[in-house]
Amino acid sequence: MKHVPVLLNDVMNTLGDVRDKHIVDATFGAGGYTRAFLQAGAFVTAFDRDPDVITDVAQVKTEFGNRFEFVADTFSGIGNLKDTYDAIVFDLGISSMQIDIPARGFSFREDGPLDMRMSQTGVSAMDLIQRKSAQELAKILRDYGDVKKAGILANAIKQNLPQATMELKKLIHNPKDIAPVFQALRIAVNDEMGQIETALSYVPNLLKVGGKCICVTFHSLEDRIVKNVFRDWTTVPGNPLLPVSQQAKFSLIKTVVPNAMEVQNNPRARSAHMRGVIKSY
Repeated sequence: MKHVPVLLNDVMNTLGDVRDKHIVDATFGAGGYTRAFLQAGAFVTAFDRDPDVITDVAQVKTEFGNRFEFVADTFSGIGNLKDTYDAIVFDLGISSMQIDIPARGFSFREDGPLDMRMSQTGVSAMDLIQRKSAQELAKILRDYGDVKKAGILANAIKQNLPQATMELKKLIHNPKDIAPVFQALRIAVNDEMGQIETALSYVPNLLKVGGKCICVTFHSLEDRIVKNVFRDWTTVPGNPLLPVSQQAKFSLIKTVVPNAMEVQNNPRARSAHMRGVIKSY
């Protein structure tokens, strides 16, 4: 199934007229957001660490030429950019194309190697399980999956050292824990929370005045980081009558969740949450 960009209409409405604007799509994926930005007349610099995106990248490059630039890197790689931009957009989480390929090891519905690496390099989920102690694994399961009996499950995982997704799934006796366990390991393997925090730390210096940062999140851990960072950016430090240079550098522009029709047409949108801010000065 082809990846369907979530909350795309809301993202486009929030951005407004993007003709001749330069947008950073920090999470290219299957190119849904990038293509929409380009079709609306923008210039786009896109990032993605997954080598499987190269086919979609090539198609977009063929169609839009020098209005599109691609950087094969994690989205925290935006810190290497030297210019300033009109918008930076993050569509966080995992994409359908990654889940739908069993060999990538993200899915608990089909068997495949216990991989889960978005970049397809480095430490896999299987490696992580082998290298971490039971106590460290339990912390990962609790922190990133809110798994209630994390200690018991971590011990079982260490005793069995699963190498395939179905082997791991069989060790999870509570069906409600299956998705959280897979999520927790995926987040740890890809340092997803660290990536978000690092990438957002670069945003203020990369945006022009009037520039917008939009984040679409898919679970509470992502959303909590974005919400807290945006709150810091939009909080007036002390007296609101102080000079503009001492007031909040950003203003909140929009918070959106998908409507019932979008959820019906694209179940992946069910947990999505879009937040946006605009740079004031």
